[in-house]
Amino acid sequence: MQPATVTPAQRADVIDRLAFALEENFVFPEVGRRYAQMLRTKVAAGGYDGQTTPEAFAQAVTADLQALHSDRHLRLHPPRAESSGPGGQAPRRGPGAENAIRRAGWIADGVAYVDFAMFPGNPATLDALRTFLSAHSSARVLIVDARSHRGGGLAEMDILFPYLFDRETELVRMDTRLAVDEAGGNPIPEGPTLRRIAGEDGVVRRAHFALPAADATPLRRASVFVLTSSRTASAAEHFALSLQRTGRATLIGETTRGAGHYGSLVEVGSGYAAFVPVGRTFDPDTGRGWEAVGVTPDVALPADQALDEALRRAGVDPAQRREL
Repeated sequence: MQPATVTPAQRADVIDRLAFALEENFVFPEVGRRYAQMLRTKVAAGGYDGQTTPEAFAQAVTADLQALHSDRHLRLHPPRAESSGPGGQAPRRGPGAENAIRRAGWIADGVAYVDFAMFPGNPATLDALRTFLSAHSSARVLIVDARSHRGGGLAEMDILFPYLFDRETELVRMDTRLAVDEAGGNPIPEGPTLRRIAGEDGVVRRAHFALPAADATPLRRASVFVLTSSRTASAAEHFALSLQRTGRATLIGETTRGAGHYGSLVEVGSGYAAFVPVGRTFDPDTGRGWEAVGVTPDVALPADQALDEALRRAGVDPAQRREL
């Protein structure tokens, strides 16, 4: 069971571990040091003494971190209720076996549609995506619905992009803090589509590439629309910006959430864990990422109108669309 209260000793230990993790690993070293100083000063002054439940303590720490420097991924998580093991430590599971494609199919003649909840990179989702692309490779229009997409990794993108690009194309760049990378803490491994390139001091820079498939399909010539909302986050923003800045898709909907930094969960004692961002993704043309500002769509509309607008641009009466 999750502990009903958090003791002063637990608070001090969690803050000490969290401050160290931020100091050593946060994507911007100077901000990491400021976070650490603020946390140590506040706990030493008894600033968290009023937060006696795990939830209240985690929320207060997260609020303080965000007030000092906003980062949409950074937060302290309390112990899980189903925790087991010493100190209330909960098992923290990776992506499960479930298929993260919510709906997919022919939404109109020649118009393929796929709706992602996230990019978990698990076998069920990857197999379902391959099946979808094979069955819809003749589409003249592809609509990717990312309005409820909450993030993930690169695996789904690396399956989809070869269908859409006819030449090797740089998409975005990713800078990981050097110390984290050297310690093996980069959460996004290198591979054929993610290659190390020259970067600035203190970071390891990689570029994400789209690699065309050996066998071309009509999808390379298809019109592509990506639907976005204010909930579209993280890897979904990486996906949307990649297609937008290369001119391969039109983004329709709302400005995205603005969660542009990537990282991983770090255990900080007594069952608590913090998601610590260790790198940032950005546009090679401008050097700017989307942290806290989001990706701006090409066609700005309320999210619930985005699909109808994409269909109209595909030459389809929205009233005639097929239910999936």
